[in-house]
Amino acid sequence: MSRQFAPTDPAAIPVTCIDSDAMEAALANLPPDQAGWAETSGFSGALGEVCPLPNGAGGMSRVLLGRGDVPARARQRFALGAAIAALPDGTYRLDTALPEDEMREAALGYLLAGYRFGRYKEASTPKARLVAPEGLDATLLETIAAGEVLTRDLINTPANDMGPDALELAVRDLANAFGAAVDVTLGDTLIEANFPLIHAVGRASDTAPRLIEMTWGTTGPTLTLVGKGVCFDTGGLNLKPGASMGLMKKDMGGSATVLGLARMIMGAGLPVRLRVLIPAVENAVSGNAFRPGDILTARNGLTVEINNTDAEGRLVLADALAFATETPSDLLICMATLTGAARVAVGPDLAPFYTDDEQVAAALSASGAAQADPVWRMPFHAPYETMIQPTIADLDNAPKGGFAGSITAALFLRRFARAAPRFAHFDIYGWQPVDAPARPKGGVGQGARAIFATLPEVLNL
Repeated sequence: MSRQFAPTDPAAIPVTCIDSDAMEAALANLPPDQAGWAETSGFSGALGEVCPLPNGAGGMSRVLLGRGDVPARARQRFALGAAIAALPDGTYRLDTALPEDEMREAALGYLLAGYRFGRYKEASTPKARLVAPEGLDATLLETIAAGEVLTRDLINTPANDMGPDALELAVRDLANAFGAAVDVTLGDTLIEANFPLIHAVGRASDTAPRLIEMTWGTTGPTLTLVGKGVCFDTGGLNLKPGASMGLMKKDMGGSATVLGLARMIMGAGLPVRLRVLIPAVENAVSGNAFRPGDILTARNGLTVEINNTDAEGRLVLADALAFATETPSDLLICMATLTGAARVAVGPDLAPFYTDDEQVAAALSASGAAQADPVWRMPFHAPYETMIQPTIADLDNAPKGGFAGSITAALFLRRFARAAPRFAHFDIYGWQPVDAPARPKGGVGQGARAIFATLPEVLNL
């Protein structure tokens, strides 16, 4: 369900933004009757607060929208757009000149606030319609929102309807919509094609594991996106407690996010050669499940000692990343709901990322702030390499001790991406734990808009 802007309408109701610390001056610029109404209504200009002003004929002449103050705006994203989306049925236009980033955030927030996951239960959508603010690329914003909607829908769909086969179908649907090509390596063919870790993690499930590859574009720099597609994670033989399984439908959030990003790229027609790789598996339990203590050999020849079957995401990504680097690309990005340690470090709102490329790091940090898609750089701390090196294999998939879990996972993945000239890894959460403006509780994209905004600079488009 994608939301769009309303056509230009001369009768659209103006929405005037008012700073909470500039109330007196703002009200002085209104007609006395409107200023009096606002004062009587107790309007304070708090962030996201609205005050409809009557027109004397039973309608609205204007809506006052609180912009809060600088600290309030720093604490909350998308408040203006969500407030507009919640207005009564009607067509509205922003008539206040805001900084470009803030205007874009308000417009995108309006689009995203219209999201409802209605696959299993009818959901009412907001009735307010917003004319796209002047100076913004409305079509591009709608494309970005459509990518985010795809990500949310995929994550929100439970594992009984979003297993590896359904995830493959979602990729094929996206490819068909934009003329992309899809190739799938399925089941035991993974062994023949040298994807042993993907096969090992997914072989216990009744739904066969697979590596899904989508390609699009014939000219321009090459961009490869790798997304973790663990459609449900029981923890394997290191079984998770029941409470920890409750959100494991979102363990394919990395694949959902790269698919949302791919939709943005293809929808915007960026001049790139795009490649998407998704190792799609279920980490299930059966007699042939891989075991603690097993030593597996990855696609690139590195051996991995399995010290916890619940650290399976890095295994399937290892094969996919090794495969990705066999065909040179200008930029390789990996996205995964990989570690709880990342949540301990930065919480659910920030998307931590790792890269050795200073230009990529600077561009991501800047665009994350500008696109209201916060990211935070974490270190590939080389001294921790010894933590992922056991005594009887090249690598340990689950170092003991509990220290630096997100960093050691990132270092593990980097071992399989060394051939890539530019590599970034995102350890995302993919879930909004409580309702927030334009982000209802449930699946959510993280980092995709920041990445999308950096591509013209990083790839010289």
